[in-house]
Amino acid sequence: MTKQNAAPVRLYVNGAILGYKRGLRNQYNHTSLIKIKGLDSKEDAQFYLGKKVAYITKVSTAGGKNGSKFRVNWGKVCRAHGSNGVVKCKFARDLPPQSMGGRVRIMLYPSNL
Repeated sequence: MTKQNAAPVRLYVNGAILGYKRGLRNQYNHTSLIKIKGLDSKEDAQFYLGKKVAYITKVSTAGGKNGSKFRVNWGKVCRAHGSNGVVKCKFARDLPPQSMGGRVRIMLYPSNL
């Protein structure tokens, strides 16, 4: 098998933004709840602790960093939330309210194996 015929490797898992960490009356914008696709238990969520999370947005002008048309807000998976595969993440900048229901990428690095 040659390198040319090898399929590209995907280094991330998709996730959905559910909302902010919150109580009955208070909401904490610095922590976001993310549902990871294919994750259904608290024990499996341990693998994703410390992994990087990317929230990618399009830029209206092409004047981004290095001429890119995208911006990335990086975050990190902090801990599990409940027992159904939801995790708490903290981002470098708090996620905007219009990101709710949007998509994120959970990178499969750094590895803690």
